[in-house]
Amino acid sequence: MIGFEYYNPAKIVFGEDSELKLKGLLEDHGVKSLLLVYSGDFIRELGIYSVIEKATSELGIRFTENGIVVPNPSIDLVRELVAQGKKDKVDFVLAVGGGSAIDTAKAVAIGIPYDGDAWDFFEKGVIPKEVLPVGVIATTASSGSETSNAAILSSGEWKLGFEDDRIIPRFAIMNPRFTAGLPKYQTFVGIADVLSHLLERYFSDEKHSDTTDYLIEGAVRALLLNADRLLKDPGDVNARGEIQWLASVAHNNFLDAGRRADWGSHRIEHELSAQYNITHGEGMAVAMTAWIRYVSGVKPWRPALLASRVFGVDPYDYSEKERALILADSLEDLFRKWGVKTRLTELGIDERDFEVMAGRATRNGSVGHYIPLDADTIREILKLAL
Repeated sequence: MIGFEYYNPAKIVFGEDSELKLKGLLEDHGVKSLLLVYSGDFIRELGIYSVIEKATSELGIRFTENGIVVPNPSIDLVRELVAQGKKDKVDFVLAVGGGSAIDTAKAVAIGIPYDGDAWDFFEKGVIPKEVLPVGVIATTASSGSETSNAAILSSGEWKLGFEDDRIIPRFAIMNPRFTAGLPKYQTFVGIADVLSHLLERYFSDEKHSDTTDYLIEGAVRALLLNADRLLKDPGDVNARGEIQWLASVAHNNFLDAGRRADWGSHRIEHELSAQYNITHGEGMAVAMTAWIRYVSGVKPWRPALLASRVFGVDPYDYSEKERALILADSLEDLFRKWGVKTRLTELGIDERDFEVMAGRATRNGSVGHYIPLDADTIREILKLAL
């Protein structure tokens, strides 16, 4: 078990009518000028917009909004919002939605106090001197960005991340009923995203991490159990609540304690979604199963352990390599049951851009920690994903 520091100041406000506590939360932070970031009219349909309007009106908060956030959020929109935020002297950014809205809000929060281009934080590794506070009303169960210290943005060609504990949202309001109207596809690509965050952390080369091993295995079991419940009854609010909380647990860095997560599959997926604008959760289903198939022939012990402990594959009957391959097959079957694609060909993607994507992913050297991946290895994994 390796040494670690854990810090997460996000206040979680979870459950029925939790959004009604927004006024008190904004008052606690002394907000004077708020920028609301979201995507589409759903926040009006869910009644969230009226709650925000009422709270800001009663507190005398200046209220600016932008509702055109898109999946795989763009630096171009962030630049627009930063300019607007500077003009309106915004001192708090509120995101309503899922990972795209939240990551946009985080980027705006570091961009408004900065004199340069917000892309500098993502491309050049500039460390912000000042960060505006961010709050979240989560309406999906997927990215876990509502309690994470990371944001991912796209420039069209590049999809890059930025990490800093100061962009962890000050609060995250989670009412599971807000997720009940999500279509099946959006629900289950979100669940695939949650699963990918759990697996990235599980695939660690640390052999003495029993506490987090069992915590992650338990979280995977709970996720699969509640996913099955949603297949039977999409309106099961208790199942949606379990999954929404798991999305946060999977990505608030608590499960990193004592271990080093891999993240190689995510770097591959970021190239796919940058190149083809595919949905992240679906891209992770493709990348993760192909990565496990590759790893089965190189270092299979971690996937084999998960196959035995969670999927019940008997270690006396199968070798580590066989168990790792069974895990890949089991996950692929699971994703297909959820209606999530698992092959690049299903997404209309062939190998013509593999070299370009592999080169971009490794521009600063190999990626991934369980097994470092160079450009040649990434191309090989992408071929396994066809």
